[in-house]
Amino acid sequence: MLKKVFGSAVFGVEATTVTVEVNSDTGIGYHLVGLPDNAIKESNFRIAAALQNNGFKIPGKKIIINMSPADLRKEGSAYDLTLAIGVLAATNQIQAEDLEDFLIMGELSLDGSLQPIRGALPIAIKAMEEGFKGFILPIQNAKEAAIVSGLDIYGVESIEQVINYFDKGEPLEQTIIDVEEEFNKSLNFPEFDFSDVKGQESIKRCMEIAAAGGHNIILVGPPGAGKTMLAKRLPSILPPMTLHEALETTKIHSVVGRVKENTGIMAQRPFRSPHHTISNVALVGGGSYPQPGEISLSHNGVLFLDELPEFKREVLEVMRQPLEDREVTISRAKFTVTYPSSFMLVASMNPSPSGYFNDPDSPVTSSPAEMQRYLSKISGPLLDRIDIHIEVTPVPFEKLSDTRKGESSIDIRKRVTAARILQTKRFENSETVHYNAQMNTKQIRKHCVLDDASMQLLKTAMERLNLSARAYDRILKVSRTIADLEASEDIQGTHISEAIQYRSLDRDGWLG
Repeated sequence: MLKKVFGSAVFGVEATTVTVEVNSDTGIGYHLVGLPDNAIKESNFRIAAALQNNGFKIPGKKIIINMSPADLRKEGSAYDLTLAIGVLAATNQIQAEDLEDFLIMGELSLDGSLQPIRGALPIAIKAMEEGFKGFILPIQNAKEAAIVSGLDIYGVESIEQVINYFDKGEPLEQTIIDVEEEFNKSLNFPEFDFSDVKGQESIKRCMEIAAAGGHNIILVGPPGAGKTMLAKRLPSILPPMTLHEALETTKIHSVVGRVKENTGIMAQRPFRSPHHTISNVALVGGGSYPQPGEISLSHNGVLFLDELPEFKREVLEVMRQPLEDREVTISRAKFTVTYPSSFMLVASMNPSPSGYFNDPDSPVTSSPAEMQRYLSKISGPLLDRIDIHIEVTPVPFEKLSDTRKGESSIDIRKRVTAARILQTKRFENSETVHYNAQMNTKQIRKHCVLDDASMQLLKTAMERLNLSARAYDRILKVSRTIADLEASEDIQGTHISEAIQYRSLDRDGWLG
């Protein structure tokens, strides 16, 4: 007897429906075909034990299971429940009339209980698109899948519930969530708040400008000046994610199994801070079984690279193209997969190996040769993609011991959001550009027009400070954002002069 059960394979951030055909015939043997990996090949032992512990068995018949499309590689243990239900239905141990209306996924424990799976959200989206009536999956993933409307989601704890549903008609409890309510619940309660930061008003201002225009930023300063503390608070002042962005972000985290059980949808922008020993593949994604890397996990959020010169140079260089294109395409002999990677890069570094460059009270100093060797680890083309360079100085004791609270993240975010709204209107006809940092040369010429006095100021600054040509466009973009924060239609001289200050690393004496 032949029975069909439906599962799903996740490739990249998209899912493909897999038809599991189970055929029982006279003879003996258990044959699984259709490019399963080792985890799926081992499933017959888990299935046999789970069925036996729930009063069923794999009968002594010839069972052939085909996972179609047969040329697509299937991986992971999430097909256990799909295969088990298929075997029970094909061997007439349960009656399952409406089996083909459902997509069924889950990893089995030996006692029949279910373990969570990866990629529940993209699988649910595909199931809804293909017209399935419902999706049966482990209860830990139910909230995540329930984000998708138009599909009944049934979170189950054990195979026994699924068997009783199909065989005895016992109802399963449907998981329903209010996506808007879930999304708004944690929006105004950031984990880290700018009010915790003592002093550093100029750096806070820089962070506000970076958040308002989506600019990449690098913080340069000695140890203990507060670089990491400031970077961790950046997501709290970014504009709230739209529902579309939240779904997109949740989808990527779902693929790697990083969505928390009790949340379902990710309302907070992601903040990723990989260690400097990270490899190329871990940063941009890929591998023999393709997975999103850190740049994709920080999509719509912040990627923080602490101690930038300590990262391997080749690792930093692979980031150049994703920073420009805001997506990364990984091509191998057997597959090509594209992951979105539109993130804000925040980097921090010490100005020298000892950390105390330009500090006369420093106990340790570095020679010019050591300085040059240290700073040359960061290539010009990478710095070219960072709009704001700012020096962070240590906070004096008077500021540290001050008991007054600083401005809260929510207040700063109101100004940032207002500036982003102006940018959204400005670029409403563009599909690829949504905020100032994404402007190309043509758009810079159109939206960053300077009057004669401002142009003269910029010319003088570039000559006197010996700023590089690459700094020109960056200064214009940043000055456009500063003007937006003040709701100014035109870029003024004050906006230009402030933007010029944020190009420290282009000056002589830094990256020569």
